Amino acid sequence: MKRVLLKLSGEALAGEKKIGFDEATVMEVAKQVKTIVEDGVEVGVVIGGGNFWRGRTSETIDRTKADQIGMLATVMNSIYVSEIFRFVGMKTQVLTPFECGSFTKLFSKDRANKYFGKGMVVFFAGGTGHPYFSTDMGAALRAVEIEAEIILAAKAIDGVYDSDPRKNPDAKKYQTLPMTEVVEKQLGVMDLAAAVLCMQNKIPMKVFGLNEKDSIVQAVQGNLTGTIVTVE
Repeated sequence: MKRVLLKLSGEALAGEKKIGFDEATVMEVAKQVKTIVEDGVEVGVVIGGGNFWRGRTSETIDRTKADQIGMLATVMNSIYVSEIFRFVGMKTQVLTPFECGSFTKLFSKDRANKYFGKGMVVFFAGGTGHPYFSTDMGAALRAVEIEAEIILAAKAIDGVYDSDPRKNPDAKKYQTLPMTEVVEKQLGVMDLAAAVLCMQNKIPMKVFGLNEKDSIVQAVQGNLTGTIVTVE
């Protein structure tokens, strides 16, 4: 693989605490990403904000404002994780679709490609910059824009199931799954708009558990115990 988009679950980064950051978990992610970067893979990263806030967290405030809080949560996550990446020896940059003063740079495809050319890991924070779109859509959109070969979705759950394995002990895990079925059955791999965008632009996805040993490296190398979502 030449270029991938790594989608990290905010909840997964929180570890057992379920909120905030678990530094040991983030450090392990950083070490794995460093391994694949040193192998010549260009890595873009999108991180969810669920370890702090979701747009649906509050039923008392306006949805637009709730989503804006969620976008800022993803910016905080990206700044934190990018600094851990720097600590282990990588170069990074955080891009957002809106101005954040000196905290981030404004996103453009040209700017992202320039940073990739310098060997940087590029974080795409702030989602799409608009309410009513999840970080799933942000990840799908950036993957299309930067012409990533695949989305690597590292989650708290180790793949795609036909029902919630936390509620149904008999839930079946898919080894491979066409994106059309994700859309038709609304399997919750990602939101429907994001799934359709991936399907239209032929961006496949690998879904796996972040907490499995060397899961990111294994996903890039093709040794995966999760689910491959195809777009053919």
